[in-house]
Amino acid sequence: MRTLLITGPGGAGRTTVAAATALTAARQGTRTLLLGTDREDTLGAALGVRTGPAPTPVEPGLTAWRPDAAQGFRDALAALQDRAASALDLLGASRLDPEELTPLPGADDLALLRALREAALAEAHDLLVVDLPPAPRALALLAAPEELRRGLRRLLPPERQAARALRPVLGRLAGVPMPTEALYEATARWDLELAAAESVLADRSTAVRLVAEPGPAGADAVRTTTLGLALRGLRTDLLVASRVLPEDTPADSWLSGPLAQQRKTLEEWRGAYDVRAVAHLGHDPRGTDDLAALAVPGVNPDASPVEWPVTDRLAEDGVLVWHIPLPGAVREELDLVRRGDELAVAAGPFRRTVPLPSALRRCTVDGAALRDGTLAVRFAPDPGLWPRGR
Repeated sequence: MRTLLITGPGGAGRTTVAAATALTAARQGTRTLLLGTDREDTLGAALGVRTGPAPTPVEPGLTAWRPDAAQGFRDALAALQDRAASALDLLGASRLDPEELTPLPGADDLALLRALREAALAEAHDLLVVDLPPAPRALALLAAPEELRRGLRRLLPPERQAARALRPVLGRLAGVPMPTEALYEATARWDLELAAAESVLADRSTAVRLVAEPGPAGADAVRTTTLGLALRGLRTDLLVASRVLPEDTPADSWLSGPLAQQRKTLEEWRGAYDVRAVAHLGHDPRGTDDLAALAVPGVNPDASPVEWPVTDRLAEDGVLVWHIPLPGAVREELDLVRRGDELAVAAGPFRRTVPLPSALRRCTVDGAALRDGTLAVRFAPDPGLWPRGR
């Protein structure tokens, strides 16, 4: 199943474009699931059909689904209380009823990650179109599975799990505190769920479509979002310029100023992105007829994934070069830190820690340079670790 994630600055028509994209794909014969994330039924307003926790058929080939984050939170906490029943009874704690539970901050994001996993495992559709939250929150959500799994591995390394059998012995000999069996089991369960969501986001067939209204604010948001996506290794298939005003707008109309602003931004975008303009209908789109009138393009199955290649320049310069695409990055806002077998990369407001490819783990960092939107990090072989004769 291919996955298309759609995001952009708030108020740019993101949900409308997501619904129109899913509709286009379905009418081209692709079994499509449209996944919404808003608590309010903005997705249903665009489609002209109410959506909710149960998958809703919109028309042949198109199903819409908007998971209930509140119910998911209640179910998860109820399951946690069931697993910890003996401990709660021992402490004399009373259980909470589902009706008195209010979702905590972040419950919506966890519900979306769970829905991504469930949709991928179901294999009932050929395409999953996800109406993500606005760009800043979407970038944090896309980073969550990888960052949470990394945190769990640091707190409870897998190799330490072998010590579970020794815990009673260690406790008797030296009073060494060891994590309980339940903690390890919970960690393994969380890691498995996060890994499933991460695999969907990291799949070569997953792409991101940006939606922005052409103008100074939209241009700034697209530049920042593109950089954040690139650092995550996510490819952008298209930039949809939404609500584009008609070119035949009278020169004496008050719309002539916004139109000139849109023209300028569109010209800049077309020099850097694959841009598709979507016309302003003169009203908020409602129903499938309006969505079809937007003529939003379908999904491009042939778009190439993002690659971070390592170039062998040992013969010429004595180094290996790791190429990291970071379009829009500024040299003064870049930072690199080597920590063991990982490299922490900071670009503008974004940061990511990535494992080094196996060959680079036997090297030392020899320098870095940013040219044409690509960060080239040079690694020199460590004589004490590099194979002899290489």
